[in-house]
Parts: sequence; C-alpha cells; structure tokens
Amino acid sequence: MTSSSAAADRAPFHADHVGSLLRPPALREARARRAAGEIDAAQLREVEDAAVRDVVRRQAELGLTVVTDGELRRHYWHEDFILSLGGIEAKESFTREFRTLDGQPIEVPLTRVKATAPVHLEHTVFADHLQFLQQAATDQGAGQVPKLTMPSPNQVHNSFIPLDGTAAYGEGGPGTDADARLRSDIAAAYAEQLRRLHAQGLRYAQLDDVTLTFFGDPKNEGTAQTRLPAFIDLFNAAIADRPDDLTVATHLCRGNYRSSWAQTGGYEQIADALFNSLHVDGYFLEFDDERSGSLDVLRFLPPGKRVVLGLVTTKVPTLEDEDALVRRIEEAATFAPLEQLALSGQCGFSSTEEGNDLTEDEQWRKLDLVVRVAERVWG
Repeated sequence: MTSSSAAADRAPFHADHVGSLLRPPALREARARRAAGEIDAAQLREVEDAAVRDVVRRQAELGLTVVTDGELRRHYWHEDFILSLGGIEAKESFTREFRTLDGQPIEVPLTRVKATAPVHLEHTVFADHLQFLQQAATDQGAGQVPKLTMPSPNQVHNSFIPLDGTAAYGEGGPGTDADARLRSDIAAAYAEQLRRLHAQGLRYAQLDDVTLTFFGDPKNEGTAQTRLPAFIDLFNAAIADRPDDLTVATHLCRGNYRSSWAQTGGYEQIADALFNSLHVDGYFLEFDDERSGSLDVLRFLPPGKRVVLGLVTTKVPTLEDEDALVRRIEEAATFAPLEQLALSGQCGFSSTEEGNDLTEDEQWRKLDLVVRVAERVWG
C-alpha cells in the first residue's frame, strides 16, 4: 500500500511525532542540582544544550523529517509558556484527578493564573529554544524541519477559570465583556508570537489543546454545541493572520501525566466543527485505545488538511505490531484519502518533566516503528 504526491513532504509529515521526549538522567540530575543551588543557570544550560543536540541527532538518524527539542527545557508542556506571557503570573496551585492505566485515581498538580495587566507578548516566548533547535537541525545536514510546540490559546484562557477579579479583567464568565477582552488579548498575543517566530525562520508550529477533547466526552454532550464555538473562535483568531508558509497543526489530548489520563470519549461530537471550522492545517489525534473512539469520524475531513493518526501509544513500553498498524491505517483510508493521513505517537513521551513509564530506548523504538510503518505505507 503506497501513495505519493507533491504534498507528501509537507508538514505534518507522514512520519511525525507530537514533540515531547523523555528527559535524560543527566538533565534531570542537573535540574535538581540547579533547584538546590548547586549549579548556576549557565551550567544547567550547558546540560540542556547537550541533551537537545543528542535528541535532534537521534531523530535525524531514525529518518524523521521533523525534529523537535523534545521540550527538554520545560517543566510542563503548557505552564512554562503561559507564565512567560506578559500580564500573567501564578495565582494558586490546585490538583486535577487523572486515572492510571488500571483505573486508579491520582491527583496531578497544576497552576491557575491571574492577570496583573492585560495579557500581551512581552518577549518572544521560546525564541532562544527555537534558535538552538534550528542550529542543531542545520548541523545534521539532512534537511530536517524544526517544529516548535506551544499550548493553544484555549489553554491560556482555561488557566484563568474562574476569572479572578483582577483589575485587568474583573469578574466574568463566558459571554461577558471581561471574558471577551481576555480572549481578544490572548489572540493578539498569539498572533504577534507567530509573526515573530516566522520572522525567525519557523515554518512548522504545533499548538496543543486539551480543552477541545472536553467536548468529546459523553458526559459533556450538552455543552458541545453551546460552548465549543467560542473555543474554536479563539483559536482561529489567534492564527488568522499567520503567514501563508507557516504550517500550524494542533494536537488534541485527553491528558498525559506519567502515563495517566484525564478524559475519555471519541471525536464524534466535535469532528465536524474540528475539521471544518478550526482553521489549522493538520491534526494530531489519539487513536490508540478504546477511549479514543472510532476512525469513522475521518469522514468529516475536508480536502487540503491532514490527520496524523496517533496509533502508537506513548504511555506503555509494549511495541505495537507493524502489520496491525498498517491495517489500522488501511481502515482509516476508507474514511479519508490516504494522502491526507499520517502516523505518530498518540501523545508526547514526556508532557511533564517526570515522563511516561517507559525507557529512552523504548521511546526510540516507538519512533523507529512510526518511521518504518510510514515508509511501508506511503513510500
């Protein structure tokens, strides 16, 4: 089963990955020493730089066209970015209930934020991360495309809920003037962020979103039609003015903390709006277990967009069967054109610095499997 076209080498790529990678032991040790005051920021940066160079090299050696820095410099996949925006600071810690793979509840620490001024882009977030990634990719000399991952604008908005009565926005919820101002400011900050990153050479961005899958959960069926449009509108406003040659993809997730998860439900309730109203170029969607729902939602996919099938789980070390993955892709191709499909892990390997419950070697074997299956399917 092969397919090829002029679009085959565009992002998202037929063999791709969500972005985060397990933190190497040397990096985890250096971060702990930095927290204890035993080394300074420059010394930590040296360890981070070496770790990023290594994971970029490993991605290139596997044959991946896309390379990320593995989010190795971050604590959480979203909080580092959100707390780097102007006008935002941490307000309070709280926990959310996740479930382990055997169904046991655990409490995951998170941060709610407050506004000290209207949200704005004070400096280009992750500009230095991107610069180093670009140089590391260039050093490989094999045409790798750097991808920068960031939380979606919905994640920023969600970090304010409930709105906290600050001078910047006052009290308010969905539909209020205060909420409209907050959404507008977030969208403007993202538009400027993408403009600056593009000027720096970025051509592939991924905005990760766990809020949209909330509306796919069966228990939230009644809210999908009434509240989902506002989330899509905020996302669209943030990317509306992006340059034509900047590919923007999104990853929808149901939670990923040390191999645990937060939500269930497929895409049926949101698929039409997701594919036809959200103005991104590609979607990284989880399809690795029963919680992810059916592939038949791909029937809503319009021409010109690509869905990256997250069929390889990043939560457990067991390696998927290659033939079984091919059969799943064949099934997906009965609902959407094969050329509009791709393959990846279902989520990142380390959405937080703790990482999922597998080893680095097992992580690289998973990514190697993605490349091998993609070559077999798409050529």
